[in-house]
Amino acid sequence: QVQLVESGGGLVQAGGSLRLSCAASGRTFSSYAMGWFRQAPGKEREFVAAIRWSGPNTYYADCVKGRFYISGDNAKNTVYLQMNSLKPEDTAVHYCAAKMYGTIWSRLQRADEYDYWGQGTQVTVSS
Repeated sequence: QVQLVESGGGLVQAGGSLRLSCAASGRTFSSYAMGWFRQAPGKEREFVAAIRWSGPNTYYADCVKGRFYISGDNAKNTVYLQMNSLKPEDTAVHYCAAKMYGTIWSRLQRADEYDYWGQGTQVTVSS
């Protein structure tokens, strides 16, 4: 069984930056892709970014493109999310997810495509 643990969340002023990390543990880890999602109170969980290890190829939600950057180290079973120019509307619990088997790239934005999830880390952006 795989467990994912996020870290790096916190309180930051608008315009600032944070870097989230997600580390996998458990059985030997060899995911096809990993992603970041976020969920604000009263809202549905929404896609933020994903990385497919082959390439690697990266994918972003339109609202974060140009501000957020996903990267990772597959050998270390770790993925990162660099968040720049943060806005109050970025405030949410951010979740890391892992997909263990391959799929077409367009499905990586779907939460139900992922096999494992972390517990989340809170990101709060003050105005």
